[in-house]
Formats: sequence, structure tokens, C-alpha cells
Amino acid sequence: MKAKEIQDLIDFISKSGLDEVNIETEEFKIKVKKNSEVKTQLIQAAAPQPQQAATQQPTTAPSQAPSTESAKAPEATSGGDESKYVTIKSPMIGTFYRTPNPDSPAFVNVGDSVKEGDTVCIVEAMKLFNEIESDISGKIVKILVDNATPVEYDQALFLVDPS
Repeated sequence: MKAKEIQDLIDFISKSGLDEVNIETEEFKIKVKKNSEVKTQLIQAAAPQPQQAATQQPTTAPSQAPSTESAKAPEATSGGDESKYVTIKSPMIGTFYRTPNPDSPAFVNVGDSVKEGDTVCIVEAMKLFNEIESDISGKIVKILVDNATPVEYDQALFLVDPS
């Protein structure tokens, strides 16, 4: 699908009463969702945070990475249970959100069952809010990232027990 065709599709959706369109072929998969209310609320909530994150980042970023690694290491060596869990990882750099907007409940909590394709969180990158879907069915065992914190590409977000 060419950029012009995608733009035409977006224009069509904005003029129609549709909120969401999914198109999937052998060559590509595209999901266009119109929900300006959620984007407006999240942008307003996210705008002040980069300033706070910029001032706190030097102190929180180094402490977060070792604590996540140190938390994984003892569990893996002491119980060996960590190996049976599958991680859901961030496909991009951005800001992790557990909820679609500040007033809504979290997409998933510890103990919730998820199916393949269920939305588990949102990662905001350059004012675009990307729904992250589970690529495995199972039970959420641990949420590894705090709400409204920066995440890196391929960073583990959730631990899922597939059994």
C-alpha cells in the first residue's frame, strides 16, 4: 500500500462515521483508529512529564535498569521459575502507559488473563499512541515498568505465564 493510498484511507475515515478500520493482506497489516478524545487527554497528561523526566532521568534511569536486572537474576537463580515466563517487550522507544487515558482503568493487571492480540498497554512515541498487543495467551505475572515512564526498544514490559 502506497503512502497516498494510506492518506486517502485516513481522509475517508475522518469524513465517515467509522472509528476504526483494520485491513490485512498477505503483504501488510494496517490498523487505523480514530479516537481524538483519548489522544487529547493523553497528550495533556504527557506534556508536563518530559520536563519532569528530564530532571529526574539521570537519577531514575540508572537505578531502574539495575533493579530490573537484579530482580530477574535472583528469581532465575533461586527458583528457576523465571524461565517458564514469556516477556512482552516494547517494540519501540517511547513512554509507557498502562491506561488509555488518566481516568480509565489499566488495560491489564497482575493476575489478569490475556489472549493473543489483546491490548496490554500504550507506548507513546512522537505524540502517536501505539497500542501494544500481547503476542501470547496466558496470565500476567508481573508488570515490569511503572506507568508514564520512558521505555527503550526491546525492553521487557510484562511477564506472562503461558500455561
